[in-house]
Amino acid sequence: MAMAVEQNWRGPLSGVVVVPEGASLPLQHIEVHESSHPVPDQRSVIGAERLLAAVTGLARDDLVIALISGGGSALCSLPAEGLSLAEKQHITTELLRRGAAISEFNTVRRHLSRIKGGRLAAQAHPARVVSLVISDIPGDDPALVASGPTLPDTSTCADALAILSRYGLEDVGPVRQSLEAGIWESVKPGDPRLAGHEHALIATGRMGLNAAAALARARGYDCHVLSDAMEGESRELAKAHAAIALSSAQHEQPFRTPCVLLSGGEATVTVRGNGRGGRNTEFVLALALALKGRDAAQRVYALSAGTDGLDGRAGAAGAWMTPSTLRQISDVGLAAAMHLEANDSATVFDAVSSLVHTGPTHTNINDFRAVFVAGE
Repeated sequence: MAMAVEQNWRGPLSGVVVVPEGASLPLQHIEVHESSHPVPDQRSVIGAERLLAAVTGLARDDLVIALISGGGSALCSLPAEGLSLAEKQHITTELLRRGAAISEFNTVRRHLSRIKGGRLAAQAHPARVVSLVISDIPGDDPALVASGPTLPDTSTCADALAILSRYGLEDVGPVRQSLEAGIWESVKPGDPRLAGHEHALIATGRMGLNAAAALARARGYDCHVLSDAMEGESRELAKAHAAIALSSAQHEQPFRTPCVLLSGGEATVTVRGNGRGGRNTEFVLALALALKGRDAAQRVYALSAGTDGLDGRAGAAGAWMTPSTLRQISDVGLAAAMHLEANDSATVFDAVSSLVHTGPTHTNINDFRAVFVAGE
């Protein structure tokens, strides 16, 4: 996004862009700062401070172009007053482990921050702010992307506390007292510091799925987009996809074969083991196991990957499977079900050369899942 601005902007230009480690591109006028994802570290603090510094002291005739995409919540993390980075890291890690949905995650983040929830835009006042947003959020609420640093927030400290209580995290450091008192409240709609600001969604998961569907149809396949906003446990989503694929293969319902089934959104994983993996690799392994032993499974192929090239602790974007994948896993001496229970799906797919490696893609429109059901 920053490179596109540099290539197309014709006036004076300066700025800062914060990206994941290893995702830098050569820029001429915009400073690039590499940071941490999905758990923030000191680099995340420095990145947030540099962004705030870049919009401090601006005048009414200045223009701020805010380039917002998924992952920004961790990449730019400046804890609220009185909250330590270690405490925020603990909350982030535990919400990840306990399977919090991204909307819950970002509601909490907006209230534990000095940059999110409209605070970056408020710092830029009285300059005009135009936000260009790439959405990785199911439902595409722009105020949730990267926890909305430039957009007003309709949620409250009470909402954040309720989410933390739901996951047993409300008593971390000063969190309960500060949220109950409302001293960490975010910037709300109608705040005069955000008056006249504009935003636009320039890419979404739905756009990506529609583009993939168009490509599949151009290749001669029937293609069906199930949803761009699927959420829930990876294993449960895998069972639902398996049921649709098997029914189509056996009964030509709900879809005639051959066909491609596409879905997007962001699954969650409740971590119970210490293995290596992510929500996409876990989805594919759970899908393979859900298809196990079914004759119709011999016609099912699948891929699931994070469009940013990162999938949790997988060290890859995701994984793919064919009807022979479970046999290949067994042939190398691994027990697929045991590794799934240990949240060790990436180890399994690495052993059978079925990980998807893209490297940084420099974009993020959430997860992409494709299931191909071959014809007779």
